[in-house]
Amino acid sequence: MLKTYPCDLSPSCGMPRSPLPPSFMNILIVEDEPEIAQLIRETLERESFICQIVSDGLAALEIFKRQQPDLIILDLMLPKLDGLEVCTRIRQTSTPKDPYILMLTAKGEEIDRVIGLSTGADDYLVKPFSPIELVARVRALLRRSLRHGGQQKNLYQTQHFTVDLDRHIATRNLENQSEETLELTTLEFNLLSTFMSYPGRVWSRSQLIDKLWGDNFFGDERVVDTHIRRLRKKIEPDTANPTFIKTVVGVGYKFEDQ
Repeated sequence: MLKTYPCDLSPSCGMPRSPLPPSFMNILIVEDEPEIAQLIRETLERESFICQIVSDGLAALEIFKRQQPDLIILDLMLPKLDGLEVCTRIRQTSTPKDPYILMLTAKGEEIDRVIGLSTGADDYLVKPFSPIELVARVRALLRRSLRHGGQQKNLYQTQHFTVDLDRHIATRNLENQSEETLELTTLEFNLLSTFMSYPGRVWSRSQLIDKLWGDNFFGDERVVDTHIRRLRKKIEPDTANPTFIKTVVGVGYKFEDQ
């Protein structure tokens, strides 16, 4: 049954049309309730996004492999394969485009939301939600990639940091507009690069281990915490109150630089 939303889809609901997103962003909607799926589609198509709907987890994986969407709106409870498993398999698949994942959950599913973030979801939205909130969440996620749209493939930049993968140099922008080269170990450099490749994304310890060590890791995954502390000492103004590398309790870490 369709949930009650605070606002309908008519022009009178106060949600103005936005300019056409760069590159015609493609969004895959994975939702088994037809009314909600159609609501999401109509809302996002009003904002000039290109949308496609599938109703089960296996179909979502097939579309993901063939079409490489920019963002996936993924319901938690799905037939054939649930949203958590779909999210896990997507993050384990090596593809040219690593999509953002916005997970839909019902009220009271806090544990599932935490698990969802730990498996690689970038954000979650609790049902019922308003069209305005949906658009805001989608645009916030896509801005993370659009912010770097004009940069070189191997160059990551945020407000305070630049990482040049080709030259293997990381710098910090100082208040006097000069640059300071960061003295990082190879692992610290790779850790910072990983964080800066997806600002705002929550990374679990196991995901960071896969990125940094791959199959060559043997030991306690809490070694990640040690390297996080060392990196914080080199980039944070106050390691006791981190500004850039933040702990997400029960999940892992994320990098923010507004």
